[in-house]
Amino acid sequence: MPHLPSFRRSERQVPVVPKVPVPTARAIVDCAVYVDGQRLPGKFTHAAALAEVRARGAGFVWVGLHEPDATQMGDIAQTFGLHSLAVEDAVKAHQRPKLERYDDILVTVMRTVAYIEHELHSVSQIVQTGEILIFTAPDFVVAVRHGEHSGLAGVRRDLEAHPQRLQLGPGAVLHAIADFVVDSYLELTRAVELDVDAMEEEIFTPRRRIAIEPIYQLKREIVELRRAVKPLADPIHQLSEPETPLPKEVRRYLRDVADHHTTVAERINDFDDSLSALIGAALAKTALQQNTDVRKISAWVAILAVPTMIAGIYGMNFEHMAELRQVWGYPAVLALMATLCGTLYIIFRRIEWL
Repeated sequence: MPHLPSFRRSERQVPVVPKVPVPTARAIVDCAVYVDGQRLPGKFTHAAALAEVRARGAGFVWVGLHEPDATQMGDIAQTFGLHSLAVEDAVKAHQRPKLERYDDILVTVMRTVAYIEHELHSVSQIVQTGEILIFTAPDFVVAVRHGEHSGLAGVRRDLEAHPQRLQLGPGAVLHAIADFVVDSYLELTRAVELDVDAMEEEIFTPRRRIAIEPIYQLKREIVELRRAVKPLADPIHQLSEPETPLPKEVRRYLRDVADHHTTVAERINDFDDSLSALIGAALAKTALQQNTDVRKISAWVAILAVPTMIAGIYGMNFEHMAELRQVWGYPAVLALMATLCGTLYIIFRRIEWL
């Protein structure tokens, strides 16, 4: 047989499609130039807006971004001269609230929260968190937002309706965002307070069975809320200090925000203490319910043991047993069973076992 040449099957090459970078404009929600408290007409790119401000020597740029990727954030950083460490935090998110300073740029991280509607007895997420990172400099504000619930369009509209506040510069924007975030904390605590009150009423209502899992779920959500809210106290306090490069009037507004934040932190601590007490009360009530159930079961077992014992004795089928040859023997035994069971039932009812 002639030798046939062998052929190797070439491996199929999968073409590698290069990843096309998404334009920075996709991540920009809004970009505007403000001079003397007024928004300049027209649309600007972030680079054109900064060039306009520096050419005028007055005003500032406010850029809002939503969940930019590393390439988009790198473009923003190159234009505004942002530090690489802060840019990395802006991309990755999941940072604790903090305040950092890089030369003349303040970097403020805030956690945002939102209340999720839910059933009282359901075990589901109650508090949704996000993040806002704000770069504040003398001539620009860059706000990077993560999460779908923390839009800043309303904050921008409110500031644009009050030009005298925008005249204070980028610090006014920083205050407005901080005030918006802390106000959202207040709204959430009001909603959570209703949940805690409803659970208290549920637990302390007599003869109502309760489920402990929803209490644990709310307790866990309060812990998450505390982690998002409490660390913001130090950054807000630092922003209101005279050493901060912010206008005096802005620092006064920030002190008011700090007072509201203290109120929120105290409410969260109260919720935590209340839920800890509710868990103890719920466990005690559950133990009492279980004890009541055990007593009921024991009472019925005792009642049913009487006819079982008598039937067991007569079921041994001995020849010489009482009443076996009497016509009234069978009804008499049934009557005895009923009498003894009824007596035990009355006794257990009087001692509240049934």
